[in-house]
This record gives sequence, structure tokens and C-alpha cells, in this order.
Amino acid sequence: MLAELAAANAAFGIIKSAISNGKELVDVGKQIGQFVGAEEDLKAKAEAKKKSPFNKFMGKDTNDFEEFLALDKIEQQKAQLMSHMRLYGRPGLYDSWVEYQGKARSARKAALRQRQKEAEEMQEIIFWVAFVAIAWGGIGYGIYWWYFQ
Repeated sequence: MLAELAAANAAFGIIKSAISNGKELVDVGKQIGQFVGAEEDLKAKAEAKKKSPFNKFMGKDTNDFEEFLALDKIEQQKAQLMSHMRLYGRPGLYDSWVEYQGKARSARKAALRQRQKEAEEMQEIIFWVAFVAIAWGGIGYGIYWWYFQ
């Protein structure tokens, strides 16, 4: 979790210093992408940590306050980024960006579902190939045993 927070802080620091030095938002597009990616990774890790059966089984308590502080800091930085986008970007830039993020998030979820579906199909194919190979091997061994024993 600290790595994601550090990545988000580094990207936000670059964004903030670039804007204060008079650069355009377009010049820090890569860092904005890194910031958003770090935010999503942090949220995903926090969610996965809460859902982990290992933590429930072993009685380990997740550090909710640490997660809260990290996510709160990200939210504050996101609010500052929103302010910068509204002040220094074109009219409607922030709203367009939020809409684009929603579409991109949906596309990533759809791609993840597709990869999971393909993996399940591949597992099924491997199962049936192994089943047929074992069945034919068993039949072949049975025939061999029947005639040569």
C-alpha cells in the first residue's frame, strides 16, 4: 500500500510543480495517468485486503486507519487536481476526463471478464484433452492386458 501511495505522491508532486512552473496539463498527461493508476491500485489492494480469507482465518486485523489516511490523502490530491483542471484546462475538461475515466474503467472491467472467460475455456479444453488422453490410455492398456496376459 505504501508503494502505491508513494507513486501517487510522486506523480502529484510532478503535476503540481509543472503547473506552478507554467506548463500545460497536456505536458503532464503521463503523470496524471500514473496518479490515477496508483489511486486505483491503492483502492484495489485495500479492497482485496479486506476480502482476504487469510486475514479472517488467521484473525489478522487490517489496518483500517492507515488505509483511510492513504485514501483520504489521495482524495485531497484528486480535489486539487480537479481544481487545476478547471482553472488551467479548457472549459469542461474535468467533466470530459471524468466521463473518459468511467468509460476506460468499464472497458478494463470488460477486458478482465473476457480474460477470465478465456482462461476458464482454456482450463476446460485442457481438462477434456487430459481426460480423453487418459481414457484412451486406459483403453489401450486394457486391450494390451486382455490379449497379452
